[in-house]
Amino acid sequence: MKNTNRLLRSWVSLICIAVLLASCASTPKSQSTGELLDSAAITAKVKAELALSDSTSALQIDVETFKNEVILSGFVESENERLAAGQIASAVSGVKSVKNSLVVK
Repeated sequence: MKNTNRLLRSWVSLICIAVLLASCASTPKSQSTGELLDSAAITAKVKAELALSDSTSALQIDVETFKNEVILSGFVESENERLAAGQIASAVSGVKSVKNSLVVK
């Protein structure tokens, strides 16, 4: 009886661990916990760089990051500002690509 209880507890523990590990894994449409933290850090870095730049209006630019791809959206005053924002975002460490969806007013 003791061996059966031990075996049952072992299986339950293994199943719980498997479920926990699976919930931390990423899929094509979702990020793992680590990827989510990386994306948040990249977003913060890009927003900071845009705010420091004299050639962009950071308050009008929305920044999102998904699996190291930065998506810029919002409205800007000129094509030069749109291009500058894209260049700033692509220069941030960890950024693999930039989708520049900014619209010139």
